[in-house]
Amino acid sequence: MNRLLRALGDRLAAYLLAPWPHGAMVATVAPERLQAALRPGDVLLIEGDSRISMAIKFLTQSNWSHSTLFVGSDWPGSNTGPEPLTLIEADLRAGVRAVPLSTYAHMHTRICRPVGLPAQEVERLVSYVIGRLGQHYDLKNLFDLARYLLPEPPVPLRWRRRMIAFGSGDPSRAICSTLIAQAFQSVHYPILPEVTFQDAVNTAGEHCKRELLHIRHHSLYAPKDFDMSPYFEIVKPALRSGFDPHGLVWRNDPYLGPERP
Repeated sequence: MNRLLRALGDRLAAYLLAPWPHGAMVATVAPERLQAALRPGDVLLIEGDSRISMAIKFLTQSNWSHSTLFVGSDWPGSNTGPEPLTLIEADLRAGVRAVPLSTYAHMHTRICRPVGLPAQEVERLVSYVIGRLGQHYDLKNLFDLARYLLPEPPVPLRWRRRMIAFGSGDPSRAICSTLIAQAFQSVHYPILPEVTFQDAVNTAGEHCKRELLHIRHHSLYAPKDFDMSPYFEIVKPALRSGFDPHGLVWRNDPYLGPERP
């Protein structure tokens, strides 16, 4: 039975990973700038162009359909191919794997950087995902996501988040955002925790409210949560090398007047 499910899952994954028939995607930043801006521990969000990417973007109402963790090239398995394997992700067919940055350099991407993590916690974060290389993708999540590519009534907004939390709960299986959320939870770093308030007394003896953060279940995270999180810095590679808008060369447009000298 497991062999049959795996065979069906492989065929379904091949269908879902096929590009959606639309115009080609163009990256908004040059690959060398993207490479120079990334640091170990950064989350790289991807705007994918496959069928399953369209489903995830619809369900989450976001441009981002995939998330990877940048681990750099200073780990034993990085230099086993023609290019350094610097990203770790959960892939539909291959499971948790390491890939080179060139895999996504031609797509729209966004760097989300955790703030305040010391070097030893970044190492633990990286070690967590490296230790899960080879784990399988959660087939339950795969079959459920496929259902939302079929014609059906629109999904109510209030249900979309729960519909992403499909996974079987088996820790030996992975989903892209779940894997990364678990890694950050392993070092107690917040993404989008639930917040409650508790009555308290401060050091001056005054009554106040204490903010308490509650860890959300890792299966409830979607790629866009790293973008929305107040605890991740959005890194713009084009701006980090000294952007000067006056140095841009514009094509002459009769509607905009003469070109700048």
